[in-house]
Amino acid sequence: MTPGNGLLVIERILRDRAGIWQQIVEERDLRRLSGQMLASSAIALAAYGAVLGASSGWQQAVSSAVKLPLLFLITLVICLPTLYLFNLVFGSRLSIRQAVALVSTAVTVLSMLSVAFAPISLFFLITAPNYAFYKLLNVGILVLTAIVGLRFLVAGMRAMNIAANPLPEPAPQPTPQPVPVPQPEPVAVGAGAAHPAAQQPHPNGTVPVPMPHPAGARPVPQQKSASMGLLYVWIVVFGFVGTQLAWTLRPFVGSPGEGFALFRHIEGNFYVDIVRTLTHL
Repeated sequence: MTPGNGLLVIERILRDRAGIWQQIVEERDLRRLSGQMLASSAIALAAYGAVLGASSGWQQAVSSAVKLPLLFLITLVICLPTLYLFNLVFGSRLSIRQAVALVSTAVTVLSMLSVAFAPISLFFLITAPNYAFYKLLNVGILVLTAIVGLRFLVAGMRAMNIAANPLPEPAPQPTPQPVPVPQPEPVAVGAGAAHPAAQQPHPNGTVPVPMPHPAGARPVPQQKSASMGLLYVWIVVFGFVGTQLAWTLRPFVGSPGEGFALFRHIEGNFYVDIVRTLTHL
């Protein structure tokens, strides 16, 4: 499947994952692929941002539609150099274009899944208009979609490692070679009883002897690449940077009883606010 087949990029990611990983490994037309994924992500995140702000009027909806794509774009700009440089330090051949394409794949999956949850979010906004519940519902949706998207990032990195360090092919097993059997000397009658099998030669004069399997005939599973461990660390850093940036760019939903504001004063942090919201349910 090629990029120019007219299908949505998310459909290609879900249907042809192996083809996406292979294209990233070979660095074929990555600028176009990354551009398609980032553009699709921005549109999807803007749509979901409008749903987030819909509970507080059209001004908040427009503001959230702009700020949610910016949230992920700025987080990528902050965290992507760390992923690239860490892999270089530990000997990975990951290029900056490949790193951008891998992370863009994760963000595309995340954003499209968020849009898929938008009708559910709107349903609860209409039927159960509670600020604390609505905020926690959307936080849960974004966390769930982020987990799924980052699983795609892990799968892509594993595909990169397998392409860089393929398993050795098993060596062909040799066929058994016949070994000649010496003919027994004739024994005079009464000179002594010899073993009957020793008096009757093999029909072909040979006997097959199996050869042992050579070393390396069975591939040995490889250990995880060092870049995988760094990737897990980077995912944790990505999560902390994203949540703190979201707290800095708030509000996305808009607090009831307060007028529209593009930004709030920086105080507290995201995790304290989530605990406080849980106590208000």
